[in-house]
Amino acid sequence: MQQTQWSPSSIGLAACAIVGILMATGSVAAVTDHPGRLLLGVSALGLILFASASWRARPKLAITSDGLRVRGWWRTQLLRRADIKIIRITEFRRIGRKTRLLEIDAQDGRLLIFSRWDLGADPLQVLDALTAHGYAGP
Repeated sequence: MQQTQWSPSSIGLAACAIVGILMATGSVAAVTDHPGRLLLGVSALGLILFASASWRARPKLAITSDGLRVRGWWRTQLLRRADIKIIRITEFRRIGRKTRLLEIDAQDGRLLIFSRWDLGADPLQVLDALTAHGYAGP
């Protein structure tokens, strides 16, 4: 049975939240200068908010009977087969390593881009699953 939903790693999100909590604790307890305390506190808050919003947006991409469900931080979108123009992999080299992105181009001009972090899997494997379900391909 092929996977039908993808989301960021639970362990990765938990690690972000824990590091954010440790940074917040350090900003209150260990940092003595006010600018450093402020910078560390704002960074900690950003990391905690990122982890919680990403947790709320799970699963990020799912194949349902109605279409592709794309969940974001604020809303959920449903893309039917007719709404999708093309699904492709974009591959480029960045800082000495190859990076792949899954791009879903909708008929109404929206471009949805998913990284390995967003999907919790290699975008190539996700494209294979989407192709097997009839969403991508020639």
